[in-house]
Amino acid sequence: MTTTGPARTSSLMDDLLGLLRIRIKRGVNLAVRDINSSDPYIVVKMGKQKLKTRVINKDVNPEWNEDLTLSVTDPSLTVLLTVYDHDMFSKDDKMGDAEFEIKPYIEALRMQLDGLPSGTIVTTVQPSRRNCLAEESKVTWIDGKLVQDLVLRLRHVECGEVEAQLQWIDLPGSKGL
Repeated sequence: MTTTGPARTSSLMDDLLGLLRIRIKRGVNLAVRDINSSDPYIVVKMGKQKLKTRVINKDVNPEWNEDLTLSVTDPSLTVLLTVYDHDMFSKDDKMGDAEFEIKPYIEALRMQLDGLPSGTIVTTVQPSRRNCLAEESKVTWIDGKLVQDLVLRLRHVECGEVEAQLQWIDLPGSKGL
């Protein structure tokens, strides 16, 4: 086999825009999948990446306050969050899912907001048929960082919401925004 010229391998850093930290705060009124309760955990997927929270035993209103960090190479990707009930002796039960876009958050990041007063609302995302927002989501400038609070209504289940927050981490050597 012959090659004509050097092979170009794309490193992750060539495409990496930065890191998206998703703080999974809590679940509210999650579905009951065991006797009187559930043992929920959340799986977060974006592209080929997949992360999960710890299991909270016997709680349909769990408090995770757990940070999951995803590498962002394509701001048009959506994030899929799926809640499961952990079962010891059988397949874990699905307790709903929610999908959201990171594009409005990324667009706000690109605005060069240095110098804004802390607490300034940069943009809002309205609930619609295209997203799983249970209420208006605000992208807010807080102490020199841009955060987006999300309340996501779970789909494919009788009840439940998940509260989360997005925050950006710039990486030295990444492509950046």
